Amino acid sequence: MNTTNIICFNGNFIDEQIPLVTANNRGLRYGDGFFETMKIVHGKIILKELHFERLFSSLQQLQFEQQPFFNTAFLEEKILTVASKNNHINYARVRVNIFRSDGDLYNAENYLPNYIIQTSAIDFSQHQLNKEGLIIDICKDVRKTVDKYSHIKSNNYLPYTMAALWAKQHNLNDAIIINANNQIADTTIANIWIVKNGIVQTPALTEGCINGVMRKYLLSCLKKESITVQETAITIEDLAQAQEIFLTNAIAGIKWVKQCGKNFYDKQLASFLMKKFILPLWK
Repeated sequence: MNTTNIICFNGNFIDEQIPLVTANNRGLRYGDGFFETMKIVHGKIILKELHFERLFSSLQQLQFEQQPFFNTAFLEEKILTVASKNNHINYARVRVNIFRSDGDLYNAENYLPNYIIQTSAIDFSQHQLNKEGLIIDICKDVRKTVDKYSHIKSNNYLPYTMAALWAKQHNLNDAIIINANNQIADTTIANIWIVKNGIVQTPALTEGCINGVMRKYLLSCLKKESITVQETAITIEDLAQAQEIFLTNAIAGIKWVKQCGKNFYDKQLASFLMKKFILPLWK
């Protein structure tokens, strides 16, 4: 029985096992592109406006040639079709990978966006706050670059890949990435937040973190709720002095951290925010 999934490659629905690129592909050679991770619940893309806003902003910033048909409605239809074909329409993770075609470093064949849409099933346990707090630590082997492209979910994912390997080797749930100034950027799969002296803080985009969709959504929720929140520089010492640490991404919403290094943390605000702002998105 064939258990492989269907993907969408440049508009064609094909088996995911079919080879797609040549040895000259710029996405393979240079990581020339980016990806978007979304969540489907009951046939709807959660926070789709924010996801597509980030996707098309990345297309523009990375100097892809944008064709008129390649718009939000087009991509949404392709995503939901893939999910439906794979029986993932109720609960699914979506990955949209966009990359330039063949060419060497200075000479691309063209600047059109090639794309792959994949879906994978997720279970209902990812629709609630994690019961067991995460155990994480700082990976000091990696430094995140801070520049005008740092916030993009680039296909050049090497820093996060090596930090994830480091976390696995040390039996950790995740690893914190720091920037060249030894300030906190994010983690391998999430944006990071702390609660210190009653103030919620998350690294500013100028610290090199990914411009997370759930991060952007939660920032707006906190401000509407009149909860003091700061986008700022966060030091390693700030982590040690914090009362809470939690992580956010589009799939899990919020995950609370029980331990970072030798320090332990509470989950009071993380639990409140999950119930107040995240769970209603998934109903």
